[in-house]
Amino acid sequence: MGAEASTPDQAHPHEAALGALARSAAQNIPGVDFASITLRRDHTIQTLAATDPMALEFDELQYDLREGPCYAAVTEERFVLVNDLGSGDPFGRYGPAAAERGVRSQLAVQLLKDGESAGLNLYARRREAFDRSTIQYAELFATHAAVLLGYARRVESLGQAVHARQDIGTAVGIVMERYKIDRDRAFAFLVRTSNDRNVKVRVLAEQIIEGKFQATAADEDDHRL
Repeated sequence: MGAEASTPDQAHPHEAALGALARSAAQNIPGVDFASITLRRDHTIQTLAATDPMALEFDELQYDLREGPCYAAVTEERFVLVNDLGSGDPFGRYGPAAAERGVRSQLAVQLLKDGESAGLNLYARRREAFDRSTIQYAELFATHAAVLLGYARRVESLGQAVHARQDIGTAVGIVMERYKIDRDRAFAFLVRTSNDRNVKVRVLAEQIIEGKFQATAADEDDHRL
């Protein structure tokens, strides 16, 4: 599976919320120096939020190597804790490289596992930085982050549905005006044309709005039925 790193984009409200949660985790979880949140979707992995440029740097190192607690948490394991990265166990390439660059302890917790995975990544410069209290706090923050991600996914789906409905309504109005027919017949025309061309109604609506829809003779005959 290929990995693609992406810089966090705070333009989206849910990503801003995740950024705030990552900052809170870094400030309140014992032993943590900086934190990030990773999302894996399809064949890409990206960092949605990072409290420090170093968090983004170490996330990207793991994406490139396809190895490390951050990578493992979104591909295989639910919970990964390494208190001595320099030992190379269990990450023989990433561990020594991370220790050499100044990170010696790391904890990653999986947030979602449903078509896409996310992980809360906690970094520490000190060796043996994390203890039982760190784990307890990390689980708590992971729960909150999972709720945020799940809510954001539902809001995104809802937003897409609302946008599609608006486009379809606009397209119906255009068809009504073009063919001088009522709303029901215009909508029926969209549905039939969608089926005939094997194109989603939403996509057909976008084509009509953008002026890219080319009616065929069959379409012209169809709307008069």
